[in-house]
Amino acid sequence: MSEFTHMDEKGSVRMVDVGDKDVTDRLAKAGGTITMNLETFDKVASNSVRKGNVLETARIAGILAAKQTHTLVPMCHPIHIRHVQIDFYLDRGSCAIHIEGDVRASDRTGVEMEALTAVSVAALTIYDMCKSHDRSMVISEIRLIEKSGGKSGNYSRKQ
Repeated sequence: MSEFTHMDEKGSVRMVDVGDKDVTDRLAKAGGTITMNLETFDKVASNSVRKGNVLETARIAGILAAKQTHTLVPMCHPIHIRHVQIDFYLDRGSCAIHIEGDVRASDRTGVEMEALTAVSVAALTIYDMCKSHDRSMVISEIRLIEKSGGKSGNYSRKQ
């Protein structure tokens, strides 16, 4: 059995030492969904939510979250992120906003957690800005879509 590098010989959790790893280009794309009632969806789509521009605020929140992942997730390393992109896809038929977050870096460890955090916080921001209209919103399907770079190679979710 290979050694699990996130634990020491006594079984205590530790941060992995990535100092000997090569710096490589890293990419991760994550996705998530928030569903809401039709009235709230239409308010977001028409930019008429009382608190302001929901999607642009969520985009900024997602970008900031990606950059702060190492302060939120205990074993994550600070990453030299060079690009974060948050996109929203509105689906009126299911009253859903699909969120995608892309994170790119050249570093010694991957950016999957940064992409997942970006999408999660973007969804939470949408919820926060719309909760006075609809408290029944559901955040779901937070997932890694693809990643590339590093020793473990590439990953692409099979739909």
